[in-house]
Amino acid sequence: MIRIIDYGVGNVQAFLNVFDRLGLRAERASEPHELIDATHLILPGVGHFDYAMSNFNNSGLRGPLEKLVLTQNKPVLGVCVGMQMLAHSSDEGLLPGLGWIPGFVHSFSGKSEMKSLPLPHMGWNDLKINIPSAVLPTSDIESSQFYFLHSYYFSATNRSDVIATTNYGFDFDAVVRRKNVFGMQCHPEKSHRWGEQFLRAFTEV
Repeated sequence: MIRIIDYGVGNVQAFLNVFDRLGLRAERASEPHELIDATHLILPGVGHFDYAMSNFNNSGLRGPLEKLVLTQNKPVLGVCVGMQMLAHSSDEGLLPGLGWIPGFVHSFSGKSEMKSLPLPHMGWNDLKINIPSAVLPTSDIESSQFYFLHSYYFSATNRSDVIATTNYGFDFDAVVRRKNVFGMQCHPEKSHRWGEQFLRAFTEV
């Protein structure tokens, strides 16, 4: 069972709709007991980092989810702010992140390359593959387009954790992976067939 973590942050229904179109069984998990049958996990997120972390910490889901991910090695995918929560911390807030993938989240506004570019980074952009991965299986993935909406970006400590980057003024980490933990800055649930292909591939990991 694919479980979408519902902690009050992120468009859970959008993911459920995509998996329904793909013919894959997925349900939301807002209570710890709803995680028991999970084979794959989606951690969505939008908005402010501290708001997302606070909601997640207070949801009662963090402990059970950590057991599934860190002890039982269930695949988990953090999306947008859900990806940023995988880092140690964010410039956007004071709360610590999960630290499941070593890295830090920084503001685009702090980069000199961004002076002439609008924020947030919003709209369609492509991915540049750094490391071939089962979750980006197509040979023409670099001609695809994914939907982004963010003002902060994940910077992985270890470059071996970076599957793909995207350029917006400079190259930033767009898709990361460490063992069974995945993160994607763009929104696969809004990225049409390319996002659907990514989500299907994730469920086959």
